[in-house]
Amino acid sequence: MRTYSKAMFALLSALLLIIMASCSSNETSKEETESKPKEDQAYTVKHAMGETKIPKTPERVVVLTNEGTEALLAMGVKPVGAVKSWLGDPWYDHIKGDMVDVEIVGTELEVNLEKIASLKPDLIIGNKVRQEAVYDKLKVIAPTVFSEGLKGDWKENFSLYAKAINKEDKGNEVLQQFDDHVASVKEKLGDKVNQEVSVVRFLAGTSYIYYTDSFSGVIFDQLGFKRAEEQKELFKPDNKLGNFAIKVGKEVIPKMDGDLLFYFTYAPDGDQKAMDTAKEWTSEPLWKNLGAVKSENAYEVSDAVWNTAGGVIAANKMLDELEEIITSK
Repeated sequence: MRTYSKAMFALLSALLLIIMASCSSNETSKEETESKPKEDQAYTVKHAMGETKIPKTPERVVVLTNEGTEALLAMGVKPVGAVKSWLGDPWYDHIKGDMVDVEIVGTELEVNLEKIASLKPDLIIGNKVRQEAVYDKLKVIAPTVFSEGLKGDWKENFSLYAKAINKEDKGNEVLQQFDDHVASVKEKLGDKVNQEVSVVRFLAGTSYIYYTDSFSGVIFDQLGFKRAEEQKELFKPDNKLGNFAIKVGKEVIPKMDGDLLFYFTYAPDGDQKAMDTAKEWTSEPLWKNLGAVKSENAYEVSDAVWNTAGGVIAANKMLDELEEIITSK
């Protein structure tokens, strides 16, 4: 009788363990389902315009910002439609190989609603700053998710896009790879990051000093570079562009100096006026007298990569170019 009781006790204990394990497995499965929707499950994304329910993982995505295009490509998703790159014909050189057969749906400032609708998207990704006025029309075409702004720190938008396309794991992987890239470049540069950098942009008839909240500025900050000390006084609270950039006249050229000076020109379609502006400014005696220029530490770089594209692919490319420039000295 005692032997029988022991056997029954052992059997009941085993059954209890199996039930507990099953419950635990079900709870884990439930949590995973809730946090990471399967491809055929609906999910809701909070964004700059509210909340959007997406019926299932999208297969036909239209993207309305340049940095959004790079985000999708980096996560292995080719959009069916995208806005034209700010520079290039029609795409930036560094992404054109991945954009074959992608349809143009206008520009960031003027999207083509009819073209977007004709592509029958199951998700539209846009930006409040750029397309708030047409949001209500876009969401009639397909579920639409908007990021808030377009400043230099692209990571926040990137994470939102990863949620929107139901690829958060892949998104986290891409972000980690970028952070690892930053750490690697920082290690290779060593003490060379203990320098002051200055960033200048030329456009048709105007010139700007770009600062800490710009695309390049955020990356310089991540690497540990300092900003040119004389520029701090330019970026006062009343500057309408904040710490992003400030428009300057030629009398400010002396404040463009730094241990390292990087400059680029926005010249869409070969805009001759923009190129003439760059040539005019860099021919000025004040420019030629800059310490960075005289020590051959002034570098002309790509506006597309160092500023305009604004996405993860350009960010990685900028890191590579910066490493090559500094380590070659």
